[in-house]
Amino acid sequence: MYKDMELHDSILRVNTLLKAKDVAEILQISRAMAYNLMQRGEIPTVRIGKARRVRPEDLIKYIESNTYTVNPYFE
Repeated sequence: MYKDMELHDSILRVNTLLKAKDVAEILQISRAMAYNLMQRGEIPTVRIGKARRVRPEDLIKYIESNTYTVNPYFE
């Protein structure tokens, strides 16, 4: 839980909308994968002209919805 709050706080310190490269860096994935997630709507975006940006709170929701704990009985 502490790590989740730390991540939450560090992302929310960003006062601006996030670019795909920012999303990629936070998730530690390639920029192409970040674009893919944004295009498919898995990570909601805000459209500004032709540009797409991600609200920090939407990225946090994406991370939380894709976080799970390993069940020790299935290892």
